[in-house]
Amino acid sequence: MIDYTKFRLSLKRLEEQYENYRHLDPSLPRLTHEAVPESVIQRFETCFDSLWKVLKRYMAEELGVPDLPNSPKPLLRLANENNLLTAPVEAWLDYAGHRVDTSHDCSVEKAARCLEVIPGFIQGAIELYQTMTGRSWE
Repeated sequence: MIDYTKFRLSLKRLEEQYENYRHLDPSLPRLTHEAVPESVIQRFETCFDSLWKVLKRYMAEELGVPDLPNSPKPLLRLANENNLLTAPVEAWLDYAGHRVDTSHDCSVEKAARCLEVIPGFIQGAIELYQTMTGRSWE
């Protein structure tokens, strides 16, 4: 049996912190205006990592897909071929690119671009969670 707890919790925390970011009070200190977006990006990285790892397990155990790759981009392509992704695979590959970019160089520009794609990632991750678990999102 596949344990989806880490993926579900990381997605829930990302969703919550992204909402905090969207409604950030302008009167809060500058440090808060730096820390909250950084926290959103860190939660995105954690969620992305837990997503692709549980996706790999799902594809192996539930779909019986042999010889799965041990990296996200080829795995996402296979997930697309198995009709698991509702968004175009190019969007998922873009999320993977942002995951790599922000972990190696979180410049202001890269952080801003990452924050722009997070709503689409959250939506796609929720849909994938529902597909894999057969449960509604909370």
